[in-house]
Amino acid sequence: MSAREKILQQIKANKPDATQLPERFTFNSNFSDPQAKFTESLAAVYTEVIVVSGTDELKYKIGEMYDGVVNRATTIPELSDWADFSLNVSDPHELETIEVAILQAEFGVAENGAIWISDKYLPHRVLPFITQNLAFVIPRKSIVDNMHDAYKVLTDTTGWGCFISGPSKTADIEQSLVIGAHGARSLVVFLVDSI
Repeated sequence: MSAREKILQQIKANKPDATQLPERFTFNSNFSDPQAKFTESLAAVYTEVIVVSGTDELKYKIGEMYDGVVNRATTIPELSDWADFSLNVSDPHELETIEVAILQAEFGVAENGAIWISDKYLPHRVLPFITQNLAFVIPRKSIVDNMHDAYKVLTDTTGWGCFISGPSKTADIEQSLVIGAHGARSLVVFLVDSI
């Protein structure tokens, strides 16, 4: 018997007993204030959360924050008069000069600050990654406690989608944190009561 066969035989002989999968795959986080936890989670990854009551306050805040910025794009129809960059392009490479993109997101996750975006609201998948500065607009009532709850919300996953939490960052270059290394340099989240 070869050494290889002997090792494989010993592994088979010492295989642990099969264990039953748990009947319950979810758990409840029971955050007393999911919005506060969401804000705290995003603050830890250099993201500001701003609560606005509706479209008018959102427009005012955006105008104030991005005053003087050119190459502004949005996927939100109510903000189309604010944008000066058309997303109606055939080649996504044409989006490389966008300075700020304000995008509709579907929901946020309180436990880790993850934000779900999908091609339901994106004309180009590259948009949240190619822009210099990124902002999401999320309905305030659409914050879930944890990732278990998030996957319950994701009933239709036939298209493209991803979770984003914070601006792009890396610390693998000389163990020094670099913000905006491979994508957006900043992220702002607007929680809106109604839009």
